Amino acid sequence: MKRVFLLTGSPGSGKTTAIQKILSQFSGDAGGFYTEEIREGGRRTGFALITLDGRSGVLAHVRIRGAPRVGKYGVDLSVMDGIAVDCLTRAMADKDIVVIDEIGPMELRSKKFREVVMQVLESDVAVLGSIVKRRTDFTDAIKRHPDVHVIEIDRTNREQVQADIVDWLQRASRSEMGDTNMREQP
Repeated sequence: MKRVFLLTGSPGSGKTTAIQKILSQFSGDAGGFYTEEIREGGRRTGFALITLDGRSGVLAHVRIRGAPRVGKYGVDLSVMDGIAVDCLTRAMADKDIVVIDEIGPMELRSKKFREVVMQVLESDVAVLGSIVKRRTDFTDAIKRHPDVHVIEIDRTNREQVQADIVDWLQRASRSEMGDTNMREQP
C-alpha cells in the first residue's frame, strides 16, 4: 500500500497551500519543512525554508552570490544540509508523518538532502510532500518508487485532493501503514 503522497503541478498550482491546509486538519504529529516565497516590494526575491518545529532559513535569494545557482537565485546549501536534513531525520525517527515541501531544483542541489530523502522513502514512515513536475533522473526515480503515489494538483481538483489526503492521514495514523485498507488513489 502506498504510504508516500507527493503533490506535483505547475508553479502556482497550490501545492504548498494544499499541504498547509492538510496539516491544519491532521490531528497527528508531523515534522519536516515547507518553503515559501520571500517577497520584497511586491517582487519575489527568494525562498525561505520553514520547519514545522519553528526553525527557518533563507534557502535561496537573488542577493546570494556564487554557486550553486538556480536561475537568478543563489542557493544556500547550509540551510539544506543543516536545517532541512536535521528536521527530516528527526521527523523520520519520532513523528507520525514526514513533510517534504519541496523536492525541487533548489533543494536537490544538496547531496545530503538527496540522501536523507532516500532514507525517508526507505523507512516505514508516512510522507506528504511535493515534487517538481519537471523530469530529472533523481525525481524520476522517486516517482517510480513502489511506495510513492504522485498526485497532480490544480485548481479544479485541489479541494478533493486535500480531503482525500486528510482522510488517508487520519486512517494511517490510527493503524500500521502496511495493515491499513486505504485506497490507492487519495
